[in-house]
Amino acid sequence: RIPAEYWRNRIQMAKAMGVYVIGTASGKGIDLIKNLGIDEAIDYKNQDFTALVKNVDVVVDCAGGPSQAKLFEVLKKGGKLLSITMPPSAELAQQFEVEARFVSSNLSHKNLAFGLQLVEQGKLKPAISQKFTLNEAAKAQDAVSAGGVNGKIVILVE
Repeated sequence: RIPAEYWRNRIQMAKAMGVYVIGTASGKGIDLIKNLGIDEAIDYKNQDFTALVKNVDVVVDCAGGPSQAKLFEVLKKGGKLLSITMPPSAELAQQFEVEARFVSSNLSHKNLAFGLQLVEQGKLKPAISQKFTLNEAAKAQDAVSAGGVNGKIVILVE
């Protein structure tokens, strides 16, 4: 699974661009994505998103694995499935008449400048979960490895 902090900024960026965003989370993650301005939050542990969502233009797969196949069901014909975790099934893409592809981050000066602009406008607000000193770096890594972190882990270098 992709850590929550990865998609957190994507929600804010999508909202800043006027996109209607539907997302899945569980537990404390539901409140978190609601606070980030998501339009619809679905608890994937207690709700079947394929029964609640239909005719979506674009789906971003942040989980991969078996759940990726279910994402094809919510797309409209001609829609797009973009996976950041693994290449999607070409067979399912053909069956559902959608475009499906694996995408990776493109960190360019232009993209970073756009992100900085959103921060300056208050539209992108990094969520900080915990702060550690450089001497506590091992504890910071333990927190990340344990999972369930809702926000960025920050290491303070003084």
